[in-house]
Amino acid sequence: MESEPVAPIEMAADGDIMASVEEGPTDQFIIADVTRDDAYLTTPLADAASLPAWR
Repeated sequence: MESEPVAPIEMAADGDIMASVEEGPTDQFIIADVTRDDAYLTTPLADAASLPAWR
């Protein structure tokens, strides 16, 4: 089975990216571009990779 290639995306150089942890019954890790509406993603904090794991 072959995978389909993914087209490269254009990234804005003027975005302002922030990360946060929202505490609750399930702590959520949130990454957002605060310069755009609805430009965010969330994942349970337990599933988020640590910074050393990203390197």
